[in-house]
Amino acid sequence: MGLSQAYGRSVRVQDVEIHVEDRGRGDPLVLLHGYPGTGADWAEVFDLEGLSQRYRVIAPDARGHGGSTNPSGDFSLRQCAIDLLELLDRLHVERFRAIGMSLGAKTLLHVATRAPERVSSMVLVSATPYFPREAREAMRAAAATVHTPEEWQLMRSRHRHGDAQIEALWRLAGRFAESYEDMSFTPPHLATIRARTLVVNGDRDPLYPVELSVQLYRAIPEASLWIVPGAGHGPIFGDAREPFVRTALAFLDHEDTGIASRT
Repeated sequence: MGLSQAYGRSVRVQDVEIHVEDRGRGDPLVLLHGYPGTGADWAEVFDLEGLSQRYRVIAPDARGHGGSTNPSGDFSLRQCAIDLLELLDRLHVERFRAIGMSLGAKTLLHVATRAPERVSSMVLVSATPYFPREAREAMRAAAATVHTPEEWQLMRSRHRHGDAQIEALWRLAGRFAESYEDMSFTPPHLATIRARTLVVNGDRDPLYPVELSVQLYRAIPEASLWIVPGAGHGPIFGDAREPFVRTALAFLDHEDTGIASRT
């Protein structure tokens, strides 16, 4: 079951209005989407109605995505982490579990190093400590793409603030490609993370080679590693959905997942 407007609202965070879906009354579970998606994407992964029987499910749209605004045009993963922590303050959430996919996973790296005491456990899907050459080349190509009417229609159905918002989102790929400070996590920095962490990556990911997931696994003190055979970027949708849901929730619930760990 998908996210419902009955659970959505906008919360003022610094200079932006963050749209967030907030449902359930259990321990908080934060779901952070990938680029250029929205919090509603998680309905393609989880039965959110069922999940909200176990957790308080909080799924925001990152600034400039979906229903969230970004009037200044400023965007960084570091800023997304600051936004998230202030949003959670407004929602009276102190400590939480989290799952992040790609952009969301990189945001979580910033959150877990900036405020390590607040994240109890997290699942990082298609994360990276830095942008490698493969990713930068793909980002530059994406920024130069001329989009089809069908792609425009799809984006208009997901993002609520008009074509200028969509154009800004597509330009972000080029900005990521030229950024060398926002994503620059060293092993000593990653070693400050206190959260139990599951690192998930497809072994055919064209953006982030497996070696980068291994770097995260070795640097984060209480980490586990799951390399998904035959999978590309974001191995949580389609046929990968069921094993991901089962493994991620077992990890967050402290069950034995049978994956490699170093604790």
